[in-house]
Amino acid sequence: MTYRVRFTQEAETDLLRLYDFILSRDDGDWMLAERALQAIKSGVQILELTPFTCRKAGHDSPFLRELIIPFGATGYVALFEIDNADTVTVLALRHQRESDYH
Repeated sequence: MTYRVRFTQEAETDLLRLYDFILSRDDGDWMLAERALQAIKSGVQILELTPFTCRKAGHDSPFLRELIIPFGATGYVALFEIDNADTVTVLALRHQRESDYH
């Protein structure tokens, strides 16, 4: 079974925010920002095949989950929901050192 992975507008905004943060913090290191973006995209590909292997994001729903995406010494976290047998929706993205999703 393969799932279609889609991003909400908020998750796409998070991608841009994370990209811009690297550019502003690391003297405009666009190569680092591109590598981070690629790490996120590669990590999210896991959701196409095995979304249920990711940790639950809360006690209320077994379908709301988090994917840890390693990058450097830390990484990113993707909040997603398994909508049905065909679709997974990425709801938000954050850096692991951020306090919570925006």
